[in-house]
Amino acid sequence: MSKEKKASQFLPEESFQSWKNYSHALSQTFPRLRNRVTARSSENDELMEIKARSGNEMKRTLNWWDLMWFGIGAVIGAGIFVLTGQEAHNAVGPGIILSYAAAGFSAMLSVFCYTEFAVEIPVAGGSFAYLRVELGDFMAFIGAGNIILEYIIGGAAVARSWTGYFATLCNHSPNDFRIHASSLANNYNELDPVAVGILLITGALAVYSTRHTSTFNWVASFVNMFVIVFVIVAGLTKAKASNYTPFLPYGARGIFNAASVLFFAYLGFDAVSTMAEETKNPGRDIPIGLLGSMTICTILYCLMGMTLCLMQKYTDISDDAPFSFAFKQVGWSWAQYIVALGALKGMTTVLLVSNVGQARYLTHIARTHMIPPWFAKVNKRTRTPVNATVVMVLASSVIAFFSSLDILSNLLSISTLFIFMLVAVALLVRRHYVPEQTTTYHRNLLTFFLLTIIGTSIAIATYWAKSSGWVGYVVLVPIWFLATAGLAYFVPQARKPKLWGVPLVPWIPSLSIATNVFLLGSIDRNSFIRFGVWTGVMLIYYFLFGLHASYDTAHMTLDIIHKDDKQAAVKNLEEGEIGMQRM
Repeated sequence: MSKEKKASQFLPEESFQSWKNYSHALSQTFPRLRNRVTARSSENDELMEIKARSGNEMKRTLNWWDLMWFGIGAVIGAGIFVLTGQEAHNAVGPGIILSYAAAGFSAMLSVFCYTEFAVEIPVAGGSFAYLRVELGDFMAFIGAGNIILEYIIGGAAVARSWTGYFATLCNHSPNDFRIHASSLANNYNELDPVAVGILLITGALAVYSTRHTSTFNWVASFVNMFVIVFVIVAGLTKAKASNYTPFLPYGARGIFNAASVLFFAYLGFDAVSTMAEETKNPGRDIPIGLLGSMTICTILYCLMGMTLCLMQKYTDISDDAPFSFAFKQVGWSWAQYIVALGALKGMTTVLLVSNVGQARYLTHIARTHMIPPWFAKVNKRTRTPVNATVVMVLASSVIAFFSSLDILSNLLSISTLFIFMLVAVALLVRRHYVPEQTTTYHRNLLTFFLLTIIGTSIAIATYWAKSSGWVGYVVLVPIWFLATAGLAYFVPQARKPKLWGVPLVPWIPSLSIATNVFLLGSIDRNSFIRFGVWTGVMLIYYFLFGLHASYDTAHMTLDIIHKDDKQAAVKNLEEGEIGMQRM
């Protein structure tokens, strides 16, 4: 096959068929950008026409039991078994139970928003599809870039943690299984081949079969749950109340500083929403699966954080393998192996579900041609998106090989909190705005209240990060409250959910926006710099490729629709003329 033919298959759109076409496309960048900013997909397009671009459909094999265990398997892993020790030791102390509660509360608000979308628009695209329908193509792309970043970094972070607990199980320190490269920069010089290996193994299973992946996941998650219950029960027998003093050694600020990082421990539930396309009864199964798994995870996280800090003084907690080390210190050396084995099983299921979810995100993004449609192909034999799975696993492997966990966890939290905030905004738009039905007056009111809610949320987060006073909250919180109340009472809901909907709209989505933005305000400056660099790279790609590919695809679809309409009109006219002749 010639290079030109391969390139045309990878970038099949009209803008890339010749240098002349590409030059013309670049000259039209700003008009096309205006078009894509305002362009919104329809639910029918996402469910029918765009999904059909994968060639083969995915199998509908999952029920609420599968989804709940997918949720538990996706969430309980590196976060609880690693970050608990890191944040209790360095950021919050025994008050980590409050940090987990705060992060869990924010995650649960986002779960509500995701659930309504997943039920109403059950496609593999998850939040990308939701943003495309409600906020338009451009905002969907911004979300898509962060979704990809979230999954690549998330998989890498968990794989690095896997190495740490595997070393514990083998009576070694984590760095015994890593290669030190002194020529590389600090935090990037501990090369981790074990992390790469576990990513490749779980990726291979995700490629093989979603059904078999689900079976393996819930069996492994059940074993993991047994280990967690053992940790809580056995750990509390070694509890010392004196270890809980002082409860907040780093002050109240430590609660939210830790919560912004511990939010990483709740990541993964959004992967369940990408499986809606493979769910037998989305209206019933998705709410039970998502809300049930998040409730279970939040309770277990709080109990495990409490147990760890009762077993050991927060100053003595290990950063790398806190629970194993804690049991060793209280004289139960044998228990550290049970904990390490449970942690490994938990992190393996997280990687497994992550590989399944991230491939489905990438598949749906590719269906829109924002990235090459080669990624959207569903294998005819396995009925899984093989191309997308392989590429995402390889990308995570490269990051896992070089980067340390603390860098990955902070950057991951920024990306995810940003996405969750956008989904909450999209839900408010969905409920209060329907094109050609909502009046201009109500549309303008919706815009004003939304901007006020977002603006005051950013101001509160900034005030928290920059000041130790309280006057700003007295001013800003009432403004946020009044903006939400104004949205509730002055902008009528233009759309009601068909099967399952978020209660207390607009209060829950508005609170989700506020909490996600607030947690963003507690993340360190360097992580925001890395986030800015990624956003810049993403926009360069969009203006050079993604914009033109999606523009061509959208207009090609419109041309086909117009052609079909014209043919139908001609056919109707001919039939009418024949009828007149017969008369």
